[in-house]
Amino acid sequence: MPTNTTAWSTASRGAPSRFDVIAFLLVAGLICFLGAGSHGVLAPLKTIEQSPVTLDPAHLPWYAARTTLRMLAAMACSLLFTFTYATWAAKSPRAEKILVPLLDVLQSVPILGFISVTFVFFMSLAPGRVLGAEFAAIFGIFTSQAWNMAFSFYQSLRTVPAELEEAAKSFRLSAWARFWRLEVPFAVPPLIWNMMMSMSGGWFFVVASEAITVGSHTVTLPGMGAYIALAIQNRNLGAVGLAVLTMLVVILIYDQLLFRPLVAWADLFRFEQEPGVTPPRSWVLEALGKSPLMARVLRLLRQTRRQLGIAFSAAPGFPRFETRAHSRRLDVAGIVIVIALLALALWQTSDLLRPSFHWRDVGVAVGLGAITMLRVFVLIALASLVWVPVGVWVGLHPKVARIVQPVAQFLAAFPTNLLFPFVVTGLFAWKLNPDIWLSPLMILGTQWYILFNVIAGAMAIPGEMRFVGENFGVRGWLWWSKIALPAVFPFYVTGALTASGGSWNAAIVAEVVSWGDERAEAAGLGSYIANATVAGDFYRIALGCVTMSLYVLVINRLLWRPLYYYAERKFRLS
Repeated sequence: MPTNTTAWSTASRGAPSRFDVIAFLLVAGLICFLGAGSHGVLAPLKTIEQSPVTLDPAHLPWYAARTTLRMLAAMACSLLFTFTYATWAAKSPRAEKILVPLLDVLQSVPILGFISVTFVFFMSLAPGRVLGAEFAAIFGIFTSQAWNMAFSFYQSLRTVPAELEEAAKSFRLSAWARFWRLEVPFAVPPLIWNMMMSMSGGWFFVVASEAITVGSHTVTLPGMGAYIALAIQNRNLGAVGLAVLTMLVVILIYDQLLFRPLVAWADLFRFEQEPGVTPPRSWVLEALGKSPLMARVLRLLRQTRRQLGIAFSAAPGFPRFETRAHSRRLDVAGIVIVIALLALALWQTSDLLRPSFHWRDVGVAVGLGAITMLRVFVLIALASLVWVPVGVWVGLHPKVARIVQPVAQFLAAFPTNLLFPFVVTGLFAWKLNPDIWLSPLMILGTQWYILFNVIAGAMAIPGEMRFVGENFGVRGWLWWSKIALPAVFPFYVTGALTASGGSWNAAIVAEVVSWGDERAEAAGLGSYIANATVAGDFYRIALGCVTMSLYVLVINRLLWRPLYYYAERKFRLS
């Protein structure tokens, strides 16, 4: 059986083969999934009110399909955002000064804050239709997926090895060709791992995205998030267990059909291929690679891509970053647009806060933010001590990585809400302090950013570095300090930065937990925003979101961004 490096070239012309049948079944299944998941999207909004979410297990497959389709739509939007926003930030020093801090702010804004502010806007796009609520839910999931993917792609573009850059110049590749033939392939392996983490992050916040409550307005979309919210409200442990089982099945399915093929395909683009190491394999990729029908489709797609590349490269407005004058005009135009949007956002925020502004409220929000910040620092430090050595070990053992991948995906996707029954029961039974014992919930979904990025970094360690260490007998702390940690440090910073921002976001879910009528709350900025959202107090929502954004921006400027640039200068492969 051929490996993945030759799988796509083994297809031969002739009559339909069994691999064509497999390819046809996969495509047909995808079409049926899209049809089932999008059913009722254009229906009037009152239809979901007339047919509310129930705990009947027979509806779980449909709920799972709806949620998965929303997450895949958000993933497509996140990829588009990543390829445009992160590329612009990485290639333009002038734009970078605005875009990177803006990305820091965006990842710090709570999902509830995004939904609260944009809910009316998205509903107005399709008045009286379910489609408007779907847009709001997809946007909410998008805000939990896009930022770490953009950071990963940005970091990869900034650390492309110098010899590859020289090779691109020697072959006189255009900006378009260099992007798709050099930069994207180099960035693909860590990007795939961050896509997996983003997909899991979408599960983590799916309850807030599908069961939208803003003041007196409540819209509950059919899906796994709404099912989980209803199970918690009704204190139904059986329904919670069914939700966990359904999530596990769905994650295993899209792991086999989507992420395993992507990981196997991304292995072709590793910067350094070590001889004698068995590459990751995917039965889906191998079956499609042996299908003559898919081979024809791929040839057509490659021809289309090549023609588009020629057309774009010849277009007078196509960005060529090596042309300084053109790049300067493009940057100025883009920066003006960004500044205008920022000014509009600041004006809207000040207009909302000014009528009810009190310095006492600001002091309360800042004080609660300091408490949440302390929790974030402690949790990130503990998670780093645990997952950095584990991630390095997993990344250096490809067979272990293939086993760990779906397990870590499931654990990362596990919504904190499903632990509320046990957490609330334990807090009241043992009279525990919620300010301390609710804190671990903040890191449960975000610690995996560190693990996934460290695994990607360990897998990218060149074989010659490891062989040199073995030949010189480098072991113990010397091996960690001279080989392992320097190699994974840029990836770790990306993971820790996104984990930090995600932990701030998760505080809204973690600092207020409920199980039926029982409720536990920890002091912090997350509980402040959560309570304001339930009450429909847009003044406190805006104040809490602005305070959280300022905290994250200052921390990123003083801590994570200097570490980011240090990793780029000190540990870049060259």
